[in-house]
Amino acid sequence: MADTPQRTEISTLGEFGLIEYLTKNIEIQNASTLVGVGDDAAVIDHFGRQTVISTDLLIEGIHFDLLYTPLKHLGYKAVVVNLSDIYAMMASPTQLTMSIAVSNRFSVEALAEFYEGVYLACERYGVDLVGGDTSSSQKGFIISVTAIGEVAPDQFVCRHTARKGDLICVSGDLGAAYLGLQILEREKRLYLDDPNIQPELEPYTYVIGRQLKPEARRDIVEWLQEQGIRPTAMMDVSDGLSSDILHICKQSNVGCVLYEEKIPIAEETRLAAYPFRLDPTACALNGGEDYELLFTIRQEDYDKITTSEQISVVGYITDISEGAHIITKAGNKYKLVAQGWNAFQQE
Repeated sequence: MADTPQRTEISTLGEFGLIEYLTKNIEIQNASTLVGVGDDAAVIDHFGRQTVISTDLLIEGIHFDLLYTPLKHLGYKAVVVNLSDIYAMMASPTQLTMSIAVSNRFSVEALAEFYEGVYLACERYGVDLVGGDTSSSQKGFIISVTAIGEVAPDQFVCRHTARKGDLICVSGDLGAAYLGLQILEREKRLYLDDPNIQPELEPYTYVIGRQLKPEARRDIVEWLQEQGIRPTAMMDVSDGLSSDILHICKQSNVGCVLYEEKIPIAEETRLAAYPFRLDPTACALNGGEDYELLFTIRQEDYDKITTSEQISVVGYITDISEGAHIITKAGNKYKLVAQGWNAFQQE
């Protein structure tokens, strides 16, 4: 007979005891971290470089479902989605704070599993966890992460600086995370109807992985820096390509043209879309949570960009008077509509 997993109630440790338990093995990785966890506040010295800060809130039932999201994966993803915002400014993440509120259905062991994922992401991306807070919640799990990064003076890249004639680029492939979510939701419904049914996840490893364990594109930022390419505008793809390019257009006061045939979609994503009768292009445009980098470059950087197999040129920036459009594979031109994920949209 298997041993029953140990369960330690959080109340037995108290807030400070819990913090000490979860942070006892932290190793500092950045010289800029002068004081980390354990004091009233962290102390960071970026030695003359500029500081970049981003905050995300993740709420159970809105941003994640623990019925199919392992706590270790959740911890990893909570860090990565914040680091992605730092990379989207062409900056390097160095520190983060992690605050959580949990109900009494979570044990100390469950939180230790969550933090295992947090530390795995911190180690992979060379980031120091320097503080945060813990609290109780009446229901569910609430996560707030603040990521801090550094960049050489005035070398950061914003969303509002795209210019007419710039080329629109995107890293990796799009739509996979959305299909992964559809598969997990389908298996959840089947499980709730009949708990004896075994989930069929094996054929969908790639798209499920893109949903549960995304990666931030540090490699793309480093490659751009090595090539001497500074994007004119940049953001990460969290709400879908259509919504996010429209953010850049609105803030830059420009228009755009996208080409459907140029949008990078993995073969695994195409195959996963068919059972749901979904158009893979629609998944790429409207799905979100890919955490790829969407950016614009000057036309003179085109030859350099084409040397990377990880970057696709998907369109170009136009004058605002021309609006925002997509040209389909059949050659038809349609107005580009923001149908990406909206945190405030009710089902």
